[in-house]
Amino acid sequence: MKLTTTLLASTAVAVSAAGAVSAQDMAGSMTLVSWGGAYQTSQERAYAEPYKEMNPDLEIVWDESSAEAVAKLRAMDEAGNVTWDVVDVVAADALRLCDEGLAMEIDPEEVLAEAPDGTSAEDDFGDLLVGDCFIPQIVYSTTFGYRTDMVPEGAEAPNDICDVFDLETYPGKRALEKRPINNMEWALLCDGVAKEDVYDVLATPEGQQQALDKLETIKDDVIWWSAGADTPQLLADGEIFMGSTYNGRLFSVIEEQDQPVAMMWDAQVFDLDGWIIPANLPEDRLARALDFIYFATDTQRLADQAKYISYGPARESSAPLVGKHADLGIEMAPHMPTDPENSKNTFLYNYEFWADYRDDIDAKFQAWLAG
Repeated sequence: MKLTTTLLASTAVAVSAAGAVSAQDMAGSMTLVSWGGAYQTSQERAYAEPYKEMNPDLEIVWDESSAEAVAKLRAMDEAGNVTWDVVDVVAADALRLCDEGLAMEIDPEEVLAEAPDGTSAEDDFGDLLVGDCFIPQIVYSTTFGYRTDMVPEGAEAPNDICDVFDLETYPGKRALEKRPINNMEWALLCDGVAKEDVYDVLATPEGQQQALDKLETIKDDVIWWSAGADTPQLLADGEIFMGSTYNGRLFSVIEEQDQPVAMMWDAQVFDLDGWIIPANLPEDRLARALDFIYFATDTQRLADQAKYISYGPARESSAPLVGKHADLGIEMAPHMPTDPENSKNTFLYNYEFWADYRDDIDAKFQAWLAG
């Protein structure tokens, strides 16, 4: 059901037009779940630290378990002991958690701040509100970085997604995420499937096998990663020639660490990341979670996050406020995945497909990995 004013009142939460919540109704501690690394740091600086300044008695605990959020929330729910308050997840996982009743449904008009010009939250987020339980923060992409000093002599720098599968021209180790998402799509694209047909093909057992067969051609040269920090570290150490990861992680290794690494934007996979609130929290913890969400997803806060990492803010009203990196002093707009120069050939991630097919394809992918 939608989070209505009646429901808010019944949980002793009174969200006013200014986003105020009665202090005595809010828990004194809050556990935020995220991904670690540069992304979590950007959340700490843009959201958590200023929120803590407004609430100096609040204890904020971070848990870097977002990659396992679905499994862990299922287990917590089964045990009747949900210890998380606000959880950062990708959109597809939010849809799964919502479908399973593990994430709370929200009404953006009740729970989220308007834009400064009075535009409703629903209109300001627009099409990025892809689920009833999902509160988007950023648009990011999964794409490839490569070592500029390892490009073979006489070869052009890799600039096509299918260069990942070209071991003859571009020998060396690759890093790919240890899950089917993105890998299966790229494999089909590089096996001749038209972009608009990828998910229709991937919905069939034959298409799934086709993708795995293409991945098989480079399997012996792949290092599989599970944490977003893995590929940047492997690139920095020179252990791989190219590898996939989140564009913000690559920004960090290129611009902040000044490593000989460059971006390959071709067929970058656009995705959304945002918050969910676990279902059935106690009243005081729900009040705290809603108060934090109201603050952390307003126009200024989403723009502030772009000072620290190259992810596009999910609100339309935030985009004009994106300026320079807080520490490096460089303009951030050209480093966003949504920049016109970077987004000439993007692949749009299908949230509904993976919400429906994830468990089955995961099982098949992991069996293939172990084979």
